[in-house]
Amino acid sequence: MDAAQRPGSLPAGGIEAASAPARPRKIIHIDMDAFFASVEQRDDPSLRGRPVAVGGSSQRGVVAAASYEARVFGVRSAMPSVTARRRCPELVFVKPRFEVYKAVSAEIRAIFAEHTPIIEPLSLDEAYLDVTENLQDIPSATAIAEAIRQRIREVTGLTASAGVSYNKFLAKLASDHRKPDGLFVIPPAMGAAFVEDLPVGRFHGIGPATAAKMERLGLQTGRDLRAKSLPFLQERFGKAGPYYYWISRGIDERPVRANRIRKSVGAENTFSEDLFAFEAMASALQPILDKVWRHCETSGLRGRTVTLKVKFADFQQITRSQSVPLAVSNRAELERLGLGLLQPLMPVAKGVRLLGITLSALADAQAETPALQFSLPL
Repeated sequence: MDAAQRPGSLPAGGIEAASAPARPRKIIHIDMDAFFASVEQRDDPSLRGRPVAVGGSSQRGVVAAASYEARVFGVRSAMPSVTARRRCPELVFVKPRFEVYKAVSAEIRAIFAEHTPIIEPLSLDEAYLDVTENLQDIPSATAIAEAIRQRIREVTGLTASAGVSYNKFLAKLASDHRKPDGLFVIPPAMGAAFVEDLPVGRFHGIGPATAAKMERLGLQTGRDLRAKSLPFLQERFGKAGPYYYWISRGIDERPVRANRIRKSVGAENTFSEDLFAFEAMASALQPILDKVWRHCETSGLRGRTVTLKVKFADFQQITRSQSVPLAVSNRAELERLGLGLLQPLMPVAKGVRLLGITLSALADAQAETPALQFSLPL
């Protein structure tokens, strides 16, 4: 097998080659159940059993997290609060308390560290663990996952779902399979078959836009994806093609990266109609800014460099960046810097089909500004 064609990590859409492991790894993916909302229900008994949304209830508000009682009504994270309220009139909005969520997350990570030093946090409520070699010499990854779930319940009063498999891709799928408060195992003999009937939209690493493109190509399931050749997928999906080729076969050689440092966080959107006016573009940037800032809040990261990406109707693409001495501390500042990069481009001679915002030069918020209070302007 050509090393360049091996399934590797995709932190920025590319393929990173990896050598085949000497033996199957034992990977656990832990995902807390409705984390923010569950913490609020734990701390306020009056919220238990009720549909709860963490976020703001204003016209510009966005749901940061929803309890399972709210999800029954179709309320989801990143949904505008007005939409959530329309779907569930009894929805209770609670202001986020990120300092509390970070403290609980630290308790959970301490539990992980009792079993392995190879921990890759994805956010405050989610992480991969490599327990192939583990600190307590427990031979069964399933037993470790169950012990972790039980310990989390004892220490925090919260539930977690776990997925166990021989690679990260399948462990992530497994943790989603029995939520909430579930445990599911995908052994090597089951990996390829488990993927076959799975809709491509359920694949971790395939977002809504890519899933829609695959649908147009007739790729609806893992079986459809597996039927296509590597050149076919490379031609249509570029550097991500080999990743899709291999995961459709249940193969993923990405290692669990302890102390992984994310270099940037960004979001973008392609518009159904080209934009020309500054006001229209400023409005279109709002949900993009919301998404970037939500990640900053949930991860505890802040950045010093803001980059605006603009793609025009003829597919010409430009970027504009500005760095500031101290990390961007709130969404309003992120918006001010983003719009400040957009304004000099006006008026545009051709329509704009895509806008994006990226925040880079990231650091932990408490390391950057020890007195910073977490808040989510909504």
